[in-house]
Amino acid sequence: MRMVLGLGNPGEPYARTRHNVAWWVLDQLAARHGATSGERDSRYETRRVRLGGHDVVLMKPLTFMNRSGDAWMQWRERHELDAADLLVVSDDVYLPLGALRLRANGSSGGHRGLESIEGALGHREYARLRFGVGAAESSAELREHVLEEFAPEEAPALEEAVRHAADAVECWVSQGTLAAMNQFNRKVRKEDSES
Repeated sequence: MRMVLGLGNPGEPYARTRHNVAWWVLDQLAARHGATSGERDSRYETRRVRLGGHDVVLMKPLTFMNRSGDAWMQWRERHELDAADLLVVSDDVYLPLGALRLRANGSSGGHRGLESIEGALGHREYARLRFGVGAAESSAELREHVLEEFAPEEAPALEEAVRHAADAVECWVSQGTLAAMNQFNRKVRKEDSES
C-alpha cells in the first residue's frame, strides 16, 4: 500500500486557494482512477485507488495546514505504512506557477504543513512533491498570497500543471522516486508561468 497525502485546509472558503492545490491533484487522481470511498475521521478523509498494481490511499487532512501531522498520526494508529511509501504533495511559493519539484527527502523550506508532517514522523526521510503556486510580492504578504484564489488568467497553466502533477504521482507509485524526479522535475520558463 502507498499513501499520497495532500496538504490543504478544509472548508469552502479555502477550496480554490493556492494553499489547497495539492487537494486538486488528489481530486484529479481520484477522478482518473475511479476512487472508492475510504475513511472519514475528525482529522482526515481518505479515498482509495488502484494505481500501477498498488493500492493507494489518497488522504486530505482536515486539521488545517499547520496540524497536518496530527491527521497522519491518527491514521497511523489504525494502519501500517512505512514512510518510504508516503508521498506528501504541497504548494510552494518559491517555485513559479506550474513548476514541480519532487524530492526523496529534505527540509520543509518553511512550509508549516511539511513541518507538521516531519514532526509527526520524527524525521525528513519521506518523498514530497512541491507544486509551484508563484511568489508573493513580499514576505509580509505571504500568508495572504497562499490563502487567495488563483487569478483567472492563471487557469490554463494551472489546469495543465494539476494534470502534470497527477502524472508525476502516478510515476512515483509505479516507478519510484528517482524515475519520477528524472521525468517530472522541470523548470517553468518565466513567460510560460505568466501566460
